[in-house]
Amino acid sequence: MADSTYSVEETRPVFYIGEHESKRPSPVTAELVHHAQDLGYDMLTTPITNDNFHSRVLSLLSSYTHATEGSAQAQPLPLIPALENVDTPLVPDHLISQLVAFTSSWIDLGSSDPVIAHLSRQVFHLEIAYAAFCGVVNVVVPGPRAANGTNGIAQYARAIKEALSTGAYIQLHVLMPVDFSKASEEDDLGDLARFVRPEFAQATSQQAPSSFAAWDAWNTIRTVCKYNSRLSVALDLPRRLPSLSLQSRWYSEPIRLLILSARAFIPNEKGSSVLHKTLQLFIMRCMRLKSTPWVLLADIGPIPGVEDPDALFEYNGGYLSPAAAADAPSPGSSVTAAPTPAEAAQIAKKAGKKSSSDPTPYLSYLRYMQRNQPTATQLERFGDNFQDYLQSPLQPLADNLESITYEVFEKDPIKYAWYEEAIARALEDWRGQQKSTSSEDGAVVIAVVGSGRGPLVTRALNASQRTGVPVRVYAIEKNPNAYVVLLGHNRTIWGGQVTVVKTDMRAWKGPVKADGTSGNVDILVSELLGSFADNELSPECLDGVQHVLNPDHGISIPSSYTAHMTPIATPKLYADVLSRATHGGDTHAFEIPWVVMFSQFDFLSIQPDQSQIAAQLSDGRKMKDFDLNPPLEPLIYTAWEFTHPQPPTVLAQSSLRRGGSAVGGGGGFLGGDGANEHNFRHCKVTYPIQEQGVCHGLAGYFETVLYSGSQGSVELSTNPITMDAKSKDMISWFPIFFPLKAPIHLPSNSELEVSMWRQTDDRKVWYEWLVEAFTTVGGQRIRLGVSDLHSSKSNGCLM
Repeated sequence: MADSTYSVEETRPVFYIGEHESKRPSPVTAELVHHAQDLGYDMLTTPITNDNFHSRVLSLLSSYTHATEGSAQAQPLPLIPALENVDTPLVPDHLISQLVAFTSSWIDLGSSDPVIAHLSRQVFHLEIAYAAFCGVVNVVVPGPRAANGTNGIAQYARAIKEALSTGAYIQLHVLMPVDFSKASEEDDLGDLARFVRPEFAQATSQQAPSSFAAWDAWNTIRTVCKYNSRLSVALDLPRRLPSLSLQSRWYSEPIRLLILSARAFIPNEKGSSVLHKTLQLFIMRCMRLKSTPWVLLADIGPIPGVEDPDALFEYNGGYLSPAAAADAPSPGSSVTAAPTPAEAAQIAKKAGKKSSSDPTPYLSYLRYMQRNQPTATQLERFGDNFQDYLQSPLQPLADNLESITYEVFEKDPIKYAWYEEAIARALEDWRGQQKSTSSEDGAVVIAVVGSGRGPLVTRALNASQRTGVPVRVYAIEKNPNAYVVLLGHNRTIWGGQVTVVKTDMRAWKGPVKADGTSGNVDILVSELLGSFADNELSPECLDGVQHVLNPDHGISIPSSYTAHMTPIATPKLYADVLSRATHGGDTHAFEIPWVVMFSQFDFLSIQPDQSQIAAQLSDGRKMKDFDLNPPLEPLIYTAWEFTHPQPPTVLAQSSLRRGGSAVGGGGGFLGGDGANEHNFRHCKVTYPIQEQGVCHGLAGYFETVLYSGSQGSVELSTNPITMDAKSKDMISWFPIFFPLKAPIHLPSNSELEVSMWRQTDDRKVWYEWLVEAFTTVGGQRIRLGVSDLHSSKSNGCLM
């Protein structure tokens, strides 16, 4: 966690901005690159081949067409000769690392005409091979044609898969529109799609593509390519983004480039080019990702000063006046990509008022956005290096934690303050209700079990001082190394007020009385919760130490906790787990519940009747005040609950089963005596899926009631729905991720049914999970798919 000297300026994400001309008139030279850098650009783009090569291919197609017209004999498909130096502006030199290369936009890899498809595939192969030879790292590939519908997607995806093999070190970025229905395809006279033979021409569909059609095409491509880590999205952004659901879906994808053309900008009252608030918010969210996408300003006009090398320009750096950067007035409800006729008239009128003093107004505006990003939250600052980073859950019973692990926990500004408040309220209620205590002198006996390096011990002493209620505190810890620290703290910090005991809490017999017998504890305090509440064996530990708790008035802090979950789409995490399973040698990677700070993901099941336009876009909020959390509230359902202390009858039966006596039953279902089967749990919940998508796994959270008394409840939560209300800025726990071996495809208006089990065999505890997809057709519920039954038994928590 950052300290109090945290500076927003130091951690503000940097925008890497490039300039792209789809019809760049001349090759990119060292002089042009340096000139662009002087103006504030970080990179330039270049085509891999030029107009000369394009003409050669068109001539070849023309010759082939004439040769085969009227011929009854089958002819071999046309073959494009190798590239020549006059066909490409690229050479393998030191500039390559500063360039983003584009493959030809005039080919059609998904064409229904075998000749056009064959020529396109050859062009693509030649370009990728030569780019790889030159050392190009980043290549943008125009995406599949919307006009081809779904027919050519598989063929296109196959070509991309081949290219990933041809260019073994190239990163391919597929250029996709946010929405096919809003995409604009240039009418190029040399486009190979214009030469499709009549017998292969496809009838134009009268039905507009669905809003998720472009995403669905991308999903098919990356699925065919097996979530290759070198394949990502170059997202072409329109003037205004569509629904929040679609925005959230694209946000979850591996976006490497954001493309902003001049058409994406709108004039404000001063005539300055600015972005609609929907774009501002989306870009700001993307820039908080661990791998921030680059931005390409596309076809905004030639780089100023290229024709006049002696011209002098001043780099703005993003320092714009409030009027120049002011948002453009527009209807808050409009989410269309194209302007209305009235808006178009205003754009034309205001464009004439644009000031020419800034040579790069689009770039200056993006730098202004960079300078006015929202302040990072406490959780963002703490988790900056943990975004989408998979961590194995802790095994505090089986392993002795390192000091650095305790140190991370202790930096939480909220958790320990709330624990202190819970202890203070419990002490005040104890005094107010005039309960008897377990000590001879009337002090309330508090035991901090699993006390680590002692933060809760300090909080218990603070609570006593706050309330004036005398206490006797015991610190119970099995870790021999943490025990040393506790002894030191007792001497230097706590003034010898604490009795430190080194033992497993389950083996502790309780406070030793003057006569040598063991006494009871009035309040048991623990911080044994994991990311899914019970995944670090809190139920088992607290059951094992409950025998020392005052049977009449004993209090457990926490008193209860619940596990919660929801289905998510997270291609990044799925690709990570897949890589571990296939290349990293971890054959059980898909059967481990991973602790992770979710960043690039999308909730698949959301609360009904939510507006598809973010409220903060119409409340006058400035971009520096944007809330960058997921814009749609998910449906998060409770899996199960544990309460403490347990009813004595439950533990009595557990004790009866331990040892395998005849009256203890026939043993456990999964082995052992069944003494821990009272901590078995099972749930089955159904989530409505509003939009089509792919489920990669389940996100797990928890809520806990530390104490509930006369002054109300003190609670902690990692549940996104309740976290801000119960424990805002808490950083001790990240959520948990239950992955699926095979992603489940879900159509719109379907259902996802989740079955989850908490299993035990008296030696360990593990989870099992399974999901099923359903849709309803003609009143009949039809199962679309079912996942494997996943089991974390091989990585279960040892008791």
